[in-house]
Amino acid sequence: MTMFDAFLIAYIVVAVVAVIAYLPRLVGFCYAFQKPPYKKAEKKRRIAIIIPARNESAVIGDLFASIARQDYDGEFDVNVIVKDENDPTIALAQKIGAKVFIVPGQTCKGDALDGFFKALPHEDFMRCDAFVIVDADGVLSPSYVRELNNALEWDYDIYLTRKYMKNGLGDRDKRTVFSNNAALTWAMLDDLGNRYRTAKDIPLTMCGQGMMLRRSLIETLGGWPYRTLTEDYELRLDSVLKGFKSMYWPYAVLYTEEAPSHRDNYNRRMRWVMGYMQGDEKYKEQIKAQAKKRGKMSKAEYDCLYGIYPLALFAAISIFTIVAGIVLAIGYAFGGAAELMMKSICFLIVLPFAVMYVLLFTYNILAMSASWEAFTMLSTGEKAATLLISPFYLLEYIPIYIVGFFRLKRKAKLTWEASERQQYDHAAEHAEQVAKTEQDRQEQDKEDADE
Repeated sequence: MTMFDAFLIAYIVVAVVAVIAYLPRLVGFCYAFQKPPYKKAEKKRRIAIIIPARNESAVIGDLFASIARQDYDGEFDVNVIVKDENDPTIALAQKIGAKVFIVPGQTCKGDALDGFFKALPHEDFMRCDAFVIVDADGVLSPSYVRELNNALEWDYDIYLTRKYMKNGLGDRDKRTVFSNNAALTWAMLDDLGNRYRTAKDIPLTMCGQGMMLRRSLIETLGGWPYRTLTEDYELRLDSVLKGFKSMYWPYAVLYTEEAPSHRDNYNRRMRWVMGYMQGDEKYKEQIKAQAKKRGKMSKAEYDCLYGIYPLALFAAISIFTIVAGIVLAIGYAFGGAAELMMKSICFLIVLPFAVMYVLLFTYNILAMSASWEAFTMLSTGEKAATLLISPFYLLEYIPIYIVGFFRLKRKAKLTWEASERQQYDHAAEHAEQVAKTEQDRQEQDKEDADE
């Protein structure tokens, strides 16, 4: 047996094992194509919108305009959190009757949220049934708050809402292949992931943008105790420890702005990965100890601790095989073994990369199909370009993870840098038009079905 044979057999065996280990999640993708159960609220609850808005006066106008277009006829509050009493956002917030909270010591989103909950008068806190966190650059669909009220018919502690791309509400130059791939990430996490987790009662992969929390959860937490770069991921891990229940409610749609440049997308994902590693270091040993004490591991614990291991194993064996193929090809070239050199190139370099690309390409097609409405604003060419580039976008997480790992080991300073902001014309009005178009389509589909 040659070295070529040994590496090829090792690659095939480990890759097959990784795929078999991931089969339960592959089956879980089916939930993405099933319409989730729906309830219409029997009563109107009071919901508070929380907007961390430090230095966001240039972009928050779109969000305020969409709040003014809400069709919910119950009561809801708007709360804006700033850092500086001279922030121009304050005057804009006061124009729409929003309450402004100044949290001067904030260094991260967790500080802002905790400062808000501690400053909110107790009587105002008790009047609210739930609190939804919305970033200042977002835009709400007109039915957003109404659908949040409908979601509260279900007995959960945490609710995640659906995310569309705000860039699609503007001109074509607001979007790039990078912003489109960033938007595709939400379809992967929510439609291909969180629909399954909701059905299996597993804590969701959280996102602090468009996340609603019951008042009882905030009372249990005593405010907002999470301070890493990814405070939403902390909440997920803590949910495994404390038994908080979460659900994905795709009927409430929030538009998020995605950075159009590669640099901002790279930095954003670096913060995510480093925040995830921070959370793992803080919580995962506690989760393992909890499972060990019980004597068995729950689905939630397994998903949180080991759910990504099959993917990591597949990526690792693919990269290892490619590197081995390069080394062997060079060695065979100098040794005059032309046939083995070509085999090394074809089967140890090209094949593993091609398999990774095809699998990731297929995965992204599933994600876009599961959240098709979120991408209707893209042209056919944009969709094709997004899908073709998407495997490279995902593979870039490998160097991001490596760099992030060593940055944390060096105790590099962790900061949350602002991404590039864009200016939109009538984004809230466009979101309303999209919602009406979708409603008309659904009504037509219903009529066709009745016929």
